[in-house]
Amino acid sequence: MVRFNKGSAKPKPVTFRTVRALAMALPEAAEGTSYGTPAFFVRGKFFARKHQSGEVLVVKIDLKDRAQRMAADPGTFFITDHYVKHPLMLVRLASVYVDDLRDLLVESWRRSAPQRLVALLDETS
Repeated sequence: MVRFNKGSAKPKPVTFRTVRALAMALPEAAEGTSYGTPAFFVRGKFFARKHQSGEVLVVKIDLKDRAQRMAADPGTFFITDHYVKHPLMLVRLASVYVDDLRDLLVESWRRSAPQRLVALLDETS
């Protein structure tokens, strides 16, 4: 689902504390490190991490969804040359809406979680 809150007022900057709370609310989410930064995993598989810049989050994403988000809001959603061939996207925490961040983390988690665990989440939603 692609939903942007661009019509409403500028969002308050999201902190990594918010990212952590949203990520850890997902079933079997665990915190660890990746590339020396805090990261989130589900059953040992990566789904999001704090970028080394400290102000950006790296999430797994479908390439079509990535293209749509980057076209709609390039100030918030972007990639660097390193990520061009990977199903990952960078998200500026200072400009992302919390609802969009939640959706991104859930979708990223879904891309890493086993199907049985995804089905459990679907049942409780």
